[in-house]
Amino acid sequence: MNVVEVSDFTTANTHAVGNAFEATAEGQVLDVRSDQAANGDVAADTRVNVTGYSGDTVSVTNTATGNSGFAGAYDGTLTAVTNQNTAATAAIAGNSRVNASGGSAGDVDSLNQATGNSQAFGLEYAAAGVRANQTNGATVSTDGGGDYAYVSGTANFAATSTGNDITLDGQGSAARVIAGQLNEASRIQASSFTGYGSVQAAETRATAAGNNINAVNEGPLLDVYADQRNLAYVRAEARNAASAYGTAGASAYGVGNAVTGGDIGGEVILDTVQINDGGGIEAVANLIGTDGYDATSTSTAMGNSVTGYACSDCEGRMTVGNSQVNRSDVGAQSIVNVTGSGRSASGVSTAVGNTATYYVSRPSGQ
Repeated sequence: MNVVEVSDFTTANTHAVGNAFEATAEGQVLDVRSDQAANGDVAADTRVNVTGYSGDTVSVTNTATGNSGFAGAYDGTLTAVTNQNTAATAAIAGNSRVNASGGSAGDVDSLNQATGNSQAFGLEYAAAGVRANQTNGATVSTDGGGDYAYVSGTANFAATSTGNDITLDGQGSAARVIAGQLNEASRIQASSFTGYGSVQAAETRATAAGNNINAVNEGPLLDVYADQRNLAYVRAEARNAASAYGTAGASAYGVGNAVTGGDIGGEVILDTVQINDGGGIEAVANLIGTDGYDATSTSTAMGNSVTGYACSDCEGRMTVGNSQVNRSDVGAQSIVNVTGSGRSASGVSTAVGNTATYYVSRPSGQ
């Protein structure tokens, strides 16, 4: 896409998927059996070239997925067994770039995402019992970012790469989930690089995960058993450079295995097994500035991570079991380099082999 002069907005969307399915039901019993195998490469590529003003709002979305599945139920019952596999000979790649070294914009929002296997479940006033199995052998990577001469508002660039991903979103529901994830790819990598002549607020983020599970419910029960094994090298790298800025930040997050499970209003049962035995976890964040106000750089690398939560005001209860083994190197690096004037500069690096956090608290805003 070539942009010379736009008054309102610029939008660019690119989506590539090897296999996809969707099954939903309302007021019925839905029984799903799904087997997906992606043996070839999947690539999504977006290029936006700007020579003038690209608009008050710029939105760029670029996604590449090997296997994608969704099963949902409203006021009914869902049972499902899903299997997803990507071949070791395949590559899942997302490449996205905004070239505007002589251009300008109001606000810029760019998302670049690549996923080997993605399985989602959606529930509204429903009951579910599901089993999801994922094996990723494909290399998964995102590469891109952008540059602008001038951004008067906020610029957000994010890159996310995940080998296996399972999500559940429930409202007024009860769910039991059995999840098995094996990421045996050689590499999972997310990279995002940005540069500005002048920008009011700029944030550049990169997130890379071997296996990820995110299950959130608002209802009587969320019961999750998860077995995650990562054998891949995982790297997240974010770099942000600006000659003049109000606030500028770079953040990188890399994790071998991650689980988040929470229920607002009922009981949470989390039983997790995580083994990270790959080529290592790396997170690198680099902020380069000349003259500005606040500059930050944050990097976090983890072998295994579990977070569970319940609502105290809803008389929530939590039962947990957790086994974590990390056998690979974990490293995080944050760099802040301000060569001119600045009000503040901060860099934080965190590297942890295994971490588990469980809490019972009030809902946000109360």
